[in-house]
Amino acid sequence: MISNWPCPLSDGRTSDELLVTHGTGGEKRILIIPPLFGEHNAMRRQLIEVMRRLADSRIETLLPDLPGWNESVEPLQHQTLAHWRDAIRVIAQTLQVSAVLAVRSGALLVPAELSAWLYAPQPGEQVLRTMVRARIIASREAGFEETSEAVCTEGRTTGVTLGGWQIGPELFGELENADVAANPAHIIIDQAMIGGPALWLRAEPDEDAAQADALATTILEDMAVPG
Repeated sequence: MISNWPCPLSDGRTSDELLVTHGTGGEKRILIIPPLFGEHNAMRRQLIEVMRRLADSRIETLLPDLPGWNESVEPLQHQTLAHWRDAIRVIAQTLQVSAVLAVRSGALLVPAELSAWLYAPQPGEQVLRTMVRARIIASREAGFEETSEAVCTEGRTTGVTLGGWQIGPELFGELENADVAANPAHIIIDQAMIGGPALWLRAEPDEDAAQADALATTILEDMAVPG
């Protein structure tokens, strides 16, 4: 089911953002936090497949958009990790989720008080490094040279466009210093546990049934363990 949810904004307004839901009637409800930026596009189809599998086991799953994501009308360059994290906390409380599944850089948005599975979590500095490297390569192919130092300085001072994403200076600075903190309530799922090559590395968005099965099974087995 596709609907909207009223996401609170930092200026006191709310923004109607997309919410994809799979499954109803179960006692468990899982909030999905996708990766940021390009990896979000690469993984969205796969996450829908995982949601369908969990729904078959009577687990309701919710995949929300946040301001600046996908079809959101809110400008990305005005968003911050702190605001996104607050929005996750609000929707988790409002919809009474049991736990969170966060993928890659989505792990940076998980509130510490929520139980969570972190699938191949990625620190913010690594997110930026990959995007800055891609920009430098694209610039070189276009016939002019840039350095990572210059791109990062631009990001910290005025904001920067990386891979088509307009990242404001506050978000850039947050990403440089954001890491995934150890938390006993958060379970890390490595790609090696899922098997196969990582889908976020593919040139085009794709899905893999075996990997979707493995990720859903890992979550279901963890939920079945008492305690």
